[in-house]
Amino acid sequence: MIIPSIAASLAQLQALATYIDQGSANATFVFYSSAKPESLDIAADNTTRLVILTLPKPCFKKMNADSIELHQTDASVVVKNGTAIWARLFNGAGKAVADFEVGTDISLNNPGLIQGSTLMLNSIVFKPNV
Repeated sequence: MIIPSIAASLAQLQALATYIDQGSANATFVFYSSAKPESLDIAADNTTRLVILTLPKPCFKKMNADSIELHQTDASVVVKNGTAIWARLFNGAGKAVADFEVGTDISLNNPGLIQGSTLMLNSIVFKPNV
């Protein structure tokens, strides 16, 4: 297994932010109440979609000593009641970028979402696996 330096890892994450911005639309985090699929190749069950949060373009905010930070998402209205189990990040071209488990990879104040309420991600920090 190749383990790059922290500087190389941060450069990779910055390139990821550029990839997230690719496409004519803005990137989105989509939260679901179903079990997380085993891979990005498996389509999400859109009947369990709770909310779509949109990132600004460009999404990259700043480079930290050990991470990169993205700008906060917009505040979006939750479309149905449910517990957010996982989220999928789509780039501006609609391509799946990564899946995140709520509680492990993404922290929400309350994963129990109520239809009509609003949700946003205030702090989005990606750290390299070094």
